Amino acid sequence: MGNVEMQRKASEAARLTPVQWLICAVAALGFAFDLYEFVALPLVVRPALTTLGNLNPGSPAFNRWVGLLIYVPLAWGGVFGLLGGYLTDLFGRRRVLVWSILLYAFSACAAGFAATVPQLLIFRCLTIIGTCVEYVAGVAWVAELFSYPKQREAALGYTQAAVGLGGILVTGVYYVAVTFAEHFPAIRGGHAAWRYTLFAGLIPAIPLILIRPFLPESPVWREKKSKGTLKRPSVIELFRPALRRTTVVSVLMVACSFALASGVMQHTPRMVPGLPEVRSLAATPSGTGGQRRTTLSGARHDCRPPAVCCARGPHRRAKKSPADLSRSGFDCVFLRLLFCRDA
Repeated sequence: MGNVEMQRKASEAARLTPVQWLICAVAALGFAFDLYEFVALPLVVRPALTTLGNLNPGSPAFNRWVGLLIYVPLAWGGVFGLLGGYLTDLFGRRRVLVWSILLYAFSACAAGFAATVPQLLIFRCLTIIGTCVEYVAGVAWVAELFSYPKQREAALGYTQAAVGLGGILVTGVYYVAVTFAEHFPAIRGGHAAWRYTLFAGLIPAIPLILIRPFLPESPVWREKKSKGTLKRPSVIELFRPALRRTTVVSVLMVACSFALASGVMQHTPRMVPGLPEVRSLAATPSGTGGQRRTTLSGARHDCRPPAVCCARGPHRRAKKSPADLSRSGFDCVFLRLLFCRDA
């Protein structure tokens, strides 16, 4: 009988209630848009700076603002991310989670309406602060809402795996913005794709406002708060002799992992326009078969056909082996699909 009862309880624990599914959906949406906001900047920073500051790409002023837009928000995000744990203990997991999502959603929307580069920097700082606090609050909220260990592990794993969807979302939104910008309502008198991409950060706030009344607070936090036993452990405890080595190694490993991922995501989109295969997609003289195109940066120019692109010249084709021709031809077609479309 004991085994039967244990199996029955385990079976009940394996089934999620509608509220628990809703919790996982909200957490997954928040985590996905965390990455969305991080990856959006490298895509839009070039057209944003040329529009707002009339800065030439590659100039010292342009590079200085790129550095500020990338690193200042991340620095503030790191500071407030550390404070996020304190805020969740003080005000509750759900409250901090909801307000942090609203903060980065509406600040991202405001960034799309920025009129100057300093305004864009301020709104980007608020956006990254919101994403960092949201991540801390979201992990604590999900972990404490599931009492069964297997449920808790699955909920944390699957909701955080949704972070990867953020990259797909920002890619899709930016492509749609570039392709159909002329059909969208004008923002500040224009149809700049980078503004629509930032504006789309408002999306997670819409379902959150509707379902907020159905989201429960963490029972663990609520119980400890009511009993007055909620105490935040001292950070010094992590550096006592028994835990010092584990703490230092873990912090270094996590820091390097985040730094590697952040560096790749922030700088790869900025390096792609300088690749020879992409630079060869620039304007060509008339009579070379070039057509009017629109790049994913929102700029319109003439793109050469794959054969002309691969030949490295408008009227000649370099002598290459069949393998080289096949590979370079594929590369040029692939890059044209990525960075150009018919006007």
